[in-house]
Order: sequence, then C-alpha cells, then structure tokens
Amino acid sequence: MEDNTFISVLGISICLLIIMAVTLISFFHYTKKKIIEKEVEKVNIKLDHQKKILQTTIKVQEEERNRIAQDLHDAISSKLNVVSLTTNVLIDDESIAKEHKEALNHILDITTRTLESSRKIAHELMPPILDKFGLKVALEELFEEFTSNTSIKINHHIESLDDLEKNNELHVFRIAQELINNALVHGKADLLQMELKKEKEGFELVFKDNGVGFNVEELKKKSGIGLQNIKSRVAILNGQLFVESSKKTGSIFTINCHSYGY
Repeated sequence: MEDNTFISVLGISICLLIIMAVTLISFFHYTKKKIIEKEVEKVNIKLDHQKKILQTTIKVQEEERNRIAQDLHDAISSKLNVVSLTTNVLIDDESIAKEHKEALNHILDITTRTLESSRKIAHELMPPILDKFGLKVALEELFEEFTSNTSIKINHHIESLDDLEKNNELHVFRIAQELINNALVHGKADLLQMELKKEKEGFELVFKDNGVGFNVEELKKKSGIGLQNIKSRVAILNGQLFVESSKKTGSIFTINCHSYGY
C-alpha cells in the first residue's frame, strides 16, 4: 500500500516537473521571440527613419536643382539674350568702325556659346522633356546628347513604364544619368548598353559598359558620391542593386524594382 502511494506521489511529482519544464521552456521561447520581434521592430523603425531622411535629402536636392535651372533660364539666359540682341543691332550699324565690329562679333560669339552652355546646364539640372513626354523619350534624348558628335556609342532598349509616378521617373532618369557619367568619366568606356524592361510588378534596369572596371569588394567598403546617389535612389524605389565588374569585361549594374516607394 505504501509502495503504491509512493509510486503515485513520484508519478505526480514527475508530471509536475515535466509540466514546469515545458512551461519554463515555452516561457523562455516566448520571451526570446518577443525580444527578437522588438529588435526587428527597432531595426525597421531605424531603417524607415533613415529612408525618410534619404527621401527628404534627395527631395531638397531636386528642388534646389529646379530652382537653379529656373534661375539660369529666367535671369542669366534672358540677360544674355538682351546682350546678344543689342550686339546684333550695333553690328548692323554702318557708322561703327570695322575694328569695333570685329570686337562686337567676338562678344556675340562668346555670348552665344555662353547662352548655349547655360541652356545645356539648365536642361541637365531639370530636363523639361521628362515632364512633358515621359521617361522613355527623356532617356532617348539623354543618349542622343552623349553620342552626338562623339565616338561614344550607346545601345539601348527602353520600354515604357506607364504605372511609374513622376517622382519615380525622375529617380530612374537620375540613375541612368549617373551610370553614364560614371562609365565615361571613371570607367573610360566608349561602348554602353542600357535595357529597361517592364516586369509584371515593377521593372528591371540593366546597364553595361566596356570600361576599365573596378574591385567590387572595395566598392562595398567605400563608394563615390555618384554611386552613393544611385544606391540612395534605388533604396527609395524599394529596389535592389547588383554590381559586377572586372578589367576584362567592364561593369554591369542590375537594378530590380518590384514595388515602388516614395
């Protein structure tokens, strides 16, 4: 009888210990899970905060570019036009001495070139064609600007991204602009290829060049301002940037965006 009682008590004790052990394990597991969730939440909040700062910074940059472009058009270009018109009037004046007309022609030549440079800078700062005709036409004009009267060749295939908002179109345009500049200035390339494909959700942009290439691992540790701008805009688009490069084949930049930010 006593043996049975002892066995019963022992059995109950073991069951209680097992229940306590399971409860403790479940508690620790639940606590650990909550701690991890809180840490993930903190990281997400931090990333979201960084993204908002990034968005604000780029927005301010674009607003400043727009202001400078407007000033170039309204203030400098308009005044240069007045100088050009006045100089033309003086050149047509028959009472002006020949040597003075030569000086006036020189002034007119400088004014014309300065006016053209001013228009080009304003156009690069804020391309009006992007707002009027969309990304596809703006990119094709950008390629034309780089290849006209140069030995540079750009092969391209650009598809229309009808569901892309204006802000995001500008980000893609700036990315393309920066990729071309980097390839020509730093990569010393003369043959470029860009493909912009519409996907079921989002788009894919692939850019290739035949430049001198670089060390991708070193680039991950420290990248220039141009590439930082590209990374920032890709992040705003909720995209991913993949970089391949070697001295034999040049560089390949692949950007995948499946859902747009901003």
